[in-house]
Amino acid sequence: MTKIVVLDRDTIGPSVEIVRPGFAHDWVEHGKTAPDQVAERIADADIVITNKAPIRAEQLAAAPNLKMISVAATGYDVIDVPACKERGVVVSNVRGYAEHTVPEHAFALILGLRRSLFGYRQDVIDGEWEKSGQFCFFNHPISDLAGSRLGIIGAGVIGQGVAKIASAFGMEPVFAAHKGTEGFGSLYTPWDEVITTSDVITLHSPLLPATRNMISTPEFEAMKSNAILINTSRGGLVDEAALVDALDRGLIAGAGFDVLTKEPPEPNNPLLKILERPNFILTPHTAWASDEAMKEVWRQVIRAIDDFHAGSPSNVLG
Repeated sequence: MTKIVVLDRDTIGPSVEIVRPGFAHDWVEHGKTAPDQVAERIADADIVITNKAPIRAEQLAAAPNLKMISVAATGYDVIDVPACKERGVVVSNVRGYAEHTVPEHAFALILGLRRSLFGYRQDVIDGEWEKSGQFCFFNHPISDLAGSRLGIIGAGVIGQGVAKIASAFGMEPVFAAHKGTEGFGSLYTPWDEVITTSDVITLHSPLLPATRNMISTPEFEAMKSNAILINTSRGGLVDEAALVDALDRGLIAGAGFDVLTKEPPEPNNPLLKILERPNFILTPHTAWASDEAMKEVWRQVIRAIDDFHAGSPSNVLG
């Protein structure tokens, strides 16, 4: 009987019903799996479901029966896809599930920063309103979105979803590919122009060798001083120490992040030291996690397994 091993069920919210494949199988489910537990847990598996538990060449070598990996995410940097291909292991991911949830979260961060919502909320808690002696006060800057330029790095489903919301707010959305690429046609505005002219920059790119730390000190020094940077895509796209330096120096006005280079963060992560600042917002990688989106993730995970079992693999990588 086909053995299916789930490595990190807890990365899918408890509101999601864990529907199983339609064919006969042996189901083994783990809430969490540390990297050093992966090899043992997949040793006799035919199919593995993982979100963030890594499967590299070393783990693959310990799993001679493995035929298929269903990744419960769009990003698949936790999987050694070339090694899977070499061993004949099919890898499928999920696609398009976040077209609403991530753009909405990105705009929650954008609005929170442009309207200084968190700074003013804290002021009210601290009694500043009572002390002001008038109906309002002006401790933090407030800017409209209408008429501003939104630079979107990445023009996939999520980037396009962000652009739709931006247009509804009266913003001017422009797209750029990642740094160092050109020749993509009229959809794209040159990288340097997007960096230097955008009032808001939002990242929607995969984490690749070419995109790691693509936003660092040179980019911050080139940005408008009133710009804000949003990252709901992948940790590692931004040099985190350079971001803190940019905020310290006033090179940009603020930043909203949902992802970090290391998750959960290590105690020495520089962004943890600026959590109290009103112009910085950090959320715990929840942009993707609306109930609707998580249910769609799981639907695609199981569909990919059913398709593979039926002889017609779908959403195949590599």
